[in-house]
Amino acid sequence: MKKIFDNSAVACSKIVTNSYSTSFSLAVKMLYKSIQPAIYSIYGFVRYADEVVDTFHDYDKEVLLEEFKNDFYLSLDRGISLNPILHSFQRVVIDYNIDLNLIQAFLRSMKMDLTKSNYATYEEYKEYIYGSADVVGLMCLKVFVNGDQEKYEELKDSAMALGSAFQKVNFLRDLKQDFNDLNRSYFPGIDLKNLNEATKSQIIEEIEADFAKAYEGILKLPNEAKFGVYTAYVYYKKLLTNLKKTEPVKITNTRIRVSNPIKFFLLGRSYITYKLNLL
Repeated sequence: MKKIFDNSAVACSKIVTNSYSTSFSLAVKMLYKSIQPAIYSIYGFVRYADEVVDTFHDYDKEVLLEEFKNDFYLSLDRGISLNPILHSFQRVVIDYNIDLNLIQAFLRSMKMDLTKSNYATYEEYKEYIYGSADVVGLMCLKVFVNGDQEKYEELKDSAMALGSAFQKVNFLRDLKQDFNDLNRSYFPGIDLKNLNEATKSQIIEEIEADFAKAYEGILKLPNEAKFGVYTAYVYYKKLLTNLKKTEPVKITNTRIRVSNPIKFFLLGRSYITYKLNLL
């Protein structure tokens, strides 16, 4: 039966989400069950593309990414794919009318990671973040508003700000891997070899401004999505707090984390905030 195939494809995307990100999986579980499959499917798609450019060092990344892109468009034309990640994602694209320009921007940023290692100007930096993070927030927002275009337009800027905040936190947290292992430098005008408190504070101020803008949108999200998105927001805010307290030299040599016990503590506190209607 086709329904079994569809469900198994979503299950594969869920496995990918759970395997790669305990924090994001936890946040997805806080969404209403009706929209969880769509968010798993979006994550599966973006994770696989990101995995190609970040870790498949023994293979021709450019060929793999191009094949992944072409297979996605083929799945969209056919309405089916034997790649379960692509199959579940193309169904979300169709069901929620996700703009193909968002997907094209995402794939363009992934391709930039294959050839570009330094973002010298703020314009290049913004273009990369838009494609790698902001559009993912917009895809998820399409699911959250479920066809309400007026609500989508109202929350669009906040969704992009949240995507930017998450991505910039990841940049700062992953400096060791990005700079030392992958030879990438995303922050323009900042010498990562000599990261100091002043430059770290400059990055953090920018992220905090994104979080402030994002929070305004979280308050206006539909109930189906509000608690799950707030959970992710609280986790990343805690990660930013940890980064703020960490010496620059340690950030460049260690991946800063939030422990699992703290994650569950934050989840509990977030739930109380949500249930008491303090959001």
